[in-house]
Amino acid sequence: MKITRLTVYHVDLPLEHPYWLSGGRLKFETLDATFVKIETDEGVTGWGEGTPWGHTYVPAHGPGIRAGLQTMAPFILGLDPRRVLDVERAMDLALPGHLYAKSPVDMACWDIAGQAAGVPIADLMGGGSRTPRPIASSVGAKTVDETREVIARYRDRGYIAHSVKIGGDVARDIARIRDVEALRNPGDIILYDVNRGWTRAQALGVMSACEDLNVMFEQPCESLDDIAAIAGRHRSPVSVDESLVTLQDATRIARDGIAEVFGIKLNRVGGLTKAARMRDVALAHGIDMFVMATGGSVLADTEALHLAATIPDANCHAVWACQDMITVDIAGGRGPRNVDGHLHLPEAPGLGVHPDEAALGDPVAVYS
Repeated sequence: MKITRLTVYHVDLPLEHPYWLSGGRLKFETLDATFVKIETDEGVTGWGEGTPWGHTYVPAHGPGIRAGLQTMAPFILGLDPRRVLDVERAMDLALPGHLYAKSPVDMACWDIAGQAAGVPIADLMGGGSRTPRPIASSVGAKTVDETREVIARYRDRGYIAHSVKIGGDVARDIARIRDVEALRNPGDIILYDVNRGWTRAQALGVMSACEDLNVMFEQPCESLDDIAAIAGRHRSPVSVDESLVTLQDATRIARDGIAEVFGIKLNRVGGLTKAARMRDVALAHGIDMFVMATGGSVLADTEALHLAATIPDANCHAVWACQDMITVDIAGGRGPRNVDGHLHLPEAPGLGVHPDEAALGDPVAVYS
């Protein structure tokens, strides 16, 4: 089997509500999505998606994916997509770094490999738990009242897991955390995500003030160096996501005891192939995981669900999905959707969901 054609689509995905990070430092209203269709000489077609969270969040942006695909396409054409390691190495040689640009190709190749084998991607990867995974909401609000409103909206949709965005103001953050904890329901999974919004001093101020609550904080500071510097000065469990980009990051976090949880975002780390190695590092060191689509449609959410299904149930806290946050559905209701706050692994071979091409508009590039 050989890759014969790559077709690239660009779609804007408007958010249902304006979304704030780091206490209002960053605002987002539309996501720039890239969809990739990979065709083969045996008639099997795979789909991938790359949707960074805007252009100002981390070093990744939609136009960069499409530029990266233009650079990598000549090195991908003619390869067997089922040999995902060969495709991975070809992309890494053609374009060092730029992992977010490689993720949609990796997804599409796994989709083809699963279809060719007649099994879902998770089964092909050796996992395949059918335990429904809780969906983590993303509570991008600024005040106590707004936070209550957003959490209530997600609870009405059945969500039990919530990622509450904080950062930027110590007193306000402490007040919001204590208010959310006062309203916590039994069985809730709550993560307080700072998105790099604290200095070391601010992080210690909030984490020390909330030690009696035993809550988990995600990415409290800008870098792994910052998080490591304060690690011995508080008792709160920590998750790392923005600073978890490469396998080297994962091994450092595990070796040095910088965090207790990995937040693996598939587009950021380069797709399933690279994410699976981070999963194994985490499991080998007793580190639990959240698995997340960086943003995007049901395709990106489904990819995250497949990786989550390869993680033992006890070690996977939740998956973060974006489909309930956007107003455009490119798959006509197909694929894993929210059922009582959970996603169920599809039984169809491969990814288990493909978009309606008509919903994507005209392609912006074709490589053959």
